[in-house]
Amino acid sequence: MNVRQIYTMAIELGVKNDLRPKQDIQKKMARLKKQYEKLSKEEKSFFDQERLTNPYMDSQVHFDSGKKIKKVLSGIDIDTGELMMARELGVDAVIAHHPTGKGLVSLDDVMHLQADVLSQYGVPINVAESLMHVRINEVSRGVNPVNHFKTPMAAELLKMSLVNVHTPADNMVATFLKNLIEKEKPEYVDEILELLEKVPEYAEAKRQGVGPTLFAGQKHSRAGKIAVTEITGGTEGSEKIYEKMSQAGIGTVIAMHQSEKHREAAEKAHINVVIAGHISSDSIGMNLFLDELEKQGIEIVPCSGLIRVSRNKNNKNK
Repeated sequence: MNVRQIYTMAIELGVKNDLRPKQDIQKKMARLKKQYEKLSKEEKSFFDQERLTNPYMDSQVHFDSGKKIKKVLSGIDIDTGELMMARELGVDAVIAHHPTGKGLVSLDDVMHLQADVLSQYGVPINVAESLMHVRINEVSRGVNPVNHFKTPMAAELLKMSLVNVHTPADNMVATFLKNLIEKEKPEYVDEILELLEKVPEYAEAKRQGVGPTLFAGQKHSRAGKIAVTEITGGTEGSEKIYEKMSQAGIGTVIAMHQSEKHREAAEKAHINVVIAGHISSDSIGMNLFLDELEKQGIEIVPCSGLIRVSRNKNNKNK
């Protein structure tokens, strides 16, 4: 495979595992194309054409050396240090999870996904979009002063192919958890924690001291309607959404991570919050994606916090 094929596979898997119906994604892309066609010539010159085909702009090819990919170094966060390590290890490309470069610039772009997912759980779409709009603007301002292109520039100087796969991988772990919950149907909050701890990445995280934990609510309380609304969609949404979620009948939220003000808001709204774990959840999503590369004969070298678990048969990392 080459870098572009890896990137294309990531986007396709992201769409396949998106919690939204595929037709909804297609409608949004078609709407964006119509908006683009109405732009002036000057406005079009500043428009990123990739937005017309990639619904997850927080995932990008940052540098392509042109080499055929047989061995990759993959981790949650990639910086210059990991790129130097990659050169020493003789890999052909580096695959990051968290956004960098143009992917980080576009982090807020994927957050609209959260409003769509919330509406599936009963939160009115106008309410979800209104609250998300405020939070999206906050995130956009927050990432604005960052040195976005530090790592991509290092990759180019080192002639090391660099890709990051963010929302597509998060979609994969979100679908994984949704299917797990729907299959096992835990009734109590502690049953959710016990269920998560049976997943290899979460079990390893618990051994590391950062396993699944309860942030709000009581372990022996009934879970009610369980929502995986804080697993994908860029980063944390609005803390004001919990009151609306409670009104929609949601009893428990499974999240990757959560700030203190979000936890307090959820507790005030009487919503249980189970924190599955940030890096461990990211690891599941990346592993599900990397397994697909492994099937193509690509060797995976984990780094930067990635808890590598292969679900492919006859693999020693399974």
